[in-house]
Amino acid sequence: MAQHVSRIDAGPRMSEACIHAGVVHLAGQVPETAGADIEVQTREVLEAIDALLQQAGTDRTRILRAQVYLADIADFDGMNRAWDAWVVPGHAPARATVEARLADPGWKVEIVVTAAA
Repeated sequence: MAQHVSRIDAGPRMSEACIHAGVVHLAGQVPETAGADIEVQTREVLEAIDALLQQAGTDRTRILRAQVYLADIADFDGMNRAWDAWVVPGHAPARATVEARLADPGWKVEIVVTAAA
């Protein structure tokens, strides 16, 4: 029998999150303030992640994996300052960070996470 898939903020192109078999898969989260500095943008993205995880009934301590996309890898240290202030000690997920061209030239960061429900 197929397991149920729950969706959060499902739209015609994508959902903000999908929950299946006890795992929450978030879509890439991007900042609200295009053009802001990397720390501001990263904090905005992390706040969006927190909100979606809460809607899914979980939180940042249960994140299994994070994929961080930076428009400019030179922003790595600034992104990490915001990340390090946000991540719960002892609960850091597996993570990869890469440089990538993002869909909006004003975005400096996009983060995708997978978490246990």
